[in-house]
Amino acid sequence: MVGSRKLSNDEVEALLGGLDAAAKQEDTPAVFDTTAVREFDFGSEDLSLLGDYYALRMVNEKICRFTRSVFLPMLRIMPRISSFPPEVKSFDEYVESCDNFVSVTTNRLDELRGNSLLVVQSSFISILTNSYYGGSKIKALHQAKGEFTATEQRIIQIITDGMNRAMENAWKDLFVTSFEPLSREENIQFVSFVDGADTVIVCSFMVQMPDAEPASFDVLYPLQTLKPISSQLRSRVQNEFAQDDRTWKEKLEQAVLSINLPLSAELTSSKANLGRLLKSTVGDEFPISMPENITIKVSGEPVYKAEIGKLGANAAVSMTKRISLKKDKENG
Repeated sequence: MVGSRKLSNDEVEALLGGLDAAAKQEDTPAVFDTTAVREFDFGSEDLSLLGDYYALRMVNEKICRFTRSVFLPMLRIMPRISSFPPEVKSFDEYVESCDNFVSVTTNRLDELRGNSLLVVQSSFISILTNSYYGGSKIKALHQAKGEFTATEQRIIQIITDGMNRAMENAWKDLFVTSFEPLSREENIQFVSFVDGADTVIVCSFMVQMPDAEPASFDVLYPLQTLKPISSQLRSRVQNEFAQDDRTWKEKLEQAVLSINLPLSAELTSSKANLGRLLKSTVGDEFPISMPENITIKVSGEPVYKAEIGKLGANAAVSMTKRISLKKDKENG
């Protein structure tokens, strides 16, 4: 049995002092470090709270590719179009950073039950108009101050229709929706899009052309419009299965089948020694034997056996047997 040891006076006092200190800490209310606590507003529309919209970046990359074909017939060159990462800001903030005189088109997105905004710089409209109607250089004709001309209005209608179709194609792999124009304005201050304090997602694009200043256009989506598909927009993969583009396959097959190949008919072949060839002159004859069938070659490769005949007034060949290249190579 283990023997017990009595506590010394110093040990007893230390034990009692520790109990008193613990009792005082229990009576004192706990104090938390407020500097490490960050306020969280559940009603906030900050994009960072929803995550990064990876799929929206992929959509913007497709818009860059598809809109090149819209500007190519006008500029007569292939412009370089690049996209910037989507930005989140209030509509008032965007209006303050944007020129007042721009081409603004409000589009209706019926499937998402919302709207989008297409904003194009006035200088870019002038460049497109000048180039489309025969301008020798890619440059703006003038700096418009208040309104577009009738010709520029027509250009705006053409590019708006083309860009709407391009955006529909860019979105269809993620979410099928239509872009239908509702109204056009020339001053962004007069646009009835959303309330000034509402949050919008701004997708900016830059158009680079040789010997000209870069132009830009923006596509705006209200955050409330994209919220129903926010989970799809955060996805890094747009589709589980790739869509079967039959039109592309048919065009590719048609292009392959339209390739012209050289076709030759080999009647027969003969051999002669070098000595006779060196002594041969004009009028000399070389005997040959005509085979029952001749060989039809495509690009130098034997493909068919055929018989010689006539088609109307022209000589022709009639295919009698297809040559198996694999068997001929094995026999050779």
